[in-house]
Amino acid sequence: MGKGGKDIKRDPEAKIAWEEVKKHTTRDDKWLVINNNVYDITQWSKRHPGGSKVISHYAGQDATEAFTAFHPDKNFVGKFLKSIQIGKVNEKEFQYSPDESSPEKYKAMKEDFELLRQKAEKKGYFKPSVTFFVLSLLHIVLLELLALAILYNFGNGWIPWLVSAILLATVQAQAGWSQHDFGHLSVCKNSYWNHFIHQFTMSLTKGAAPSWWNHLHYQHHAKPNVLEKDPDVRLEKVFVLGEVMPKRMAKKKNTMPYNLQHKYFFAIGPPLLFPIYFQIMIFRHVIQRKHWLDLSLMLVFYFKIATLYKSLLGSWGSLLLWYFIMRVIESHWFVWVTQSNHIPMEIDDDKSRAWLPLQLHATCDIEKSYFNDWFTGHLNFQIEHHLFPTMPRHNLYKVKADVEALCKKHNVPYVTKSLGQAFYDIPKTLKHSGEIWYAHYQSHHH
Repeated sequence: MGKGGKDIKRDPEAKIAWEEVKKHTTRDDKWLVINNNVYDITQWSKRHPGGSKVISHYAGQDATEAFTAFHPDKNFVGKFLKSIQIGKVNEKEFQYSPDESSPEKYKAMKEDFELLRQKAEKKGYFKPSVTFFVLSLLHIVLLELLALAILYNFGNGWIPWLVSAILLATVQAQAGWSQHDFGHLSVCKNSYWNHFIHQFTMSLTKGAAPSWWNHLHYQHHAKPNVLEKDPDVRLEKVFVLGEVMPKRMAKKKNTMPYNLQHKYFFAIGPPLLFPIYFQIMIFRHVIQRKHWLDLSLMLVFYFKIATLYKSLLGSWGSLLLWYFIMRVIESHWFVWVTQSNHIPMEIDDDKSRAWLPLQLHATCDIEKSYFNDWFTGHLNFQIEHHLFPTMPRHNLYKVKADVEALCKKHNVPYVTKSLGQAFYDIPKTLKHSGEIWYAHYQSHHH
């Protein structure tokens, strides 16, 4: 069979062995399986609306559960698959990860998870509350108006200066959770409107690019904490994570002093991610990929900041410092919340796991409270969000008990922590990974 599907006989009923599917994992030749149908995605991946990388991460694997999780309108999306189907795999022969004990247990776990997903649909857990999302957006607008009102009425002394920066950082953090909702197609029934409002919440409200977010975040959800596939753990230039990455980096001579990473994390992690790294990466992404709409709307955001706040803060220097401090506050908020769910969990190579263990080994929950729900944008239910990424966040807690019971039944680890413990575990885990690196570095180079 030829590369890229050039001389592949496209017979939808042709029987293809799983061992054959597993061979097609290269950039110029990649197949995957959805509902036992084999698809040649070599060319289609370039046109995939979610990005080429996210679909390519499942080359040679069963993508059924990922396909189901990411696409609310599966019938519509299925129309595009007919033209690239090249055969079928035997229903009795299926791919499973060696660490999932046996084919029978693997199959039972997948069937139980699908039943749980169907149960959640029947109970209406995938139906969004218009009131919730309107109020969420409204409170973001009101917080920014309050920041402006404080500067307008109380001047730019250090107290109103700092309070307004904290308020706008809150606006940015909460807008981040809102854009996340629309980016996951969990608010509007129609994908077009989700994408349209995502453009507004991301570009005009945050000064960022939805195309950049989609490119990275969908990969993270498809293969969370999987080395070489999840961009969120591609941090080896400054941090080593988990237990596998430190050992590999220890073989290299010129690296960071990772045994100190739990200390320098506080200096270059939370403070600088948003004000420095993200700013560079976002602008580089939209310019290199020629996403001119994203760039134009981002510039509107910066024009708004300059127009509204410069006169209130008194000078360009004051504005730039105020904006930087605001981003530092937001950056701390974002990093501590998002990394608490993932860094302390397993970070390893792709094991071709089923959806349930794939997500549970990489994520953990944080206890529910009104504050935790608001502060984390309901990402305290990270497990449920990763299992059901299109489920509106206000419903995630409703499915938690069922997910926990399913995990217990199939002996899949389910972790819930307090907010404080979750934050504490970040530097604790970084220290552990740094110690692994140091021990192996010493053995390789001394």
